[in-house]
Amino acid sequence: MIAPRKIKHIAEKMERENLEFRTFLKCNADEKILDEQFARLHKELFADYDCSRCRNCCKSYYGSIPLADIKKDASHLNMSSDEFIELYLSEKDSEGNFKTKNKPCDFLQEDGSCGLGDCKPDNCKKYPYTNQPERLHSLYSMLEAVEVCPVAFEIFERLKIEYGFKK
Repeated sequence: MIAPRKIKHIAEKMERENLEFRTFLKCNADEKILDEQFARLHKELFADYDCSRCRNCCKSYYGSIPLADIKKDASHLNMSSDEFIELYLSEKDSEGNFKTKNKPCDFLQEDGSCGLGDCKPDNCKKYPYTNQPERLHSLYSMLEAVEVCPVAFEIFERLKIEYGFKK
């Protein structure tokens, strides 16, 4: 698997190929089978991958905290909801979630863990979304993940082999 520090550079070199593969999948892949392939590869590759040694996702994106999570997140950090919002959050995004003030995410700890622990938002837990349904309809967002996450990159590379995609 590609080292986390190298992923962006290598993925940028392969951008044209990945776009062509995305188009190939849109035209040739069966939605149900593609979801099964993504889910299988996700399970296989994440079984032995320690995300805390990478955390490119936490370094590349602002965190996104749903309004419904603020009270429990604040409680986890032993503060009030107002203190939590004031200290860590900025404006709401288009989906009504608060963004963290900083990138890398304000909750990324030096050891690669999340300061929110088990209260980590679902969107963070699910990233890079490679085991979620309807992958055929979100291949552009998969291309973004391929530039950030070594596992997503590897999934895309393995799918190219499975589909016999010629580089």
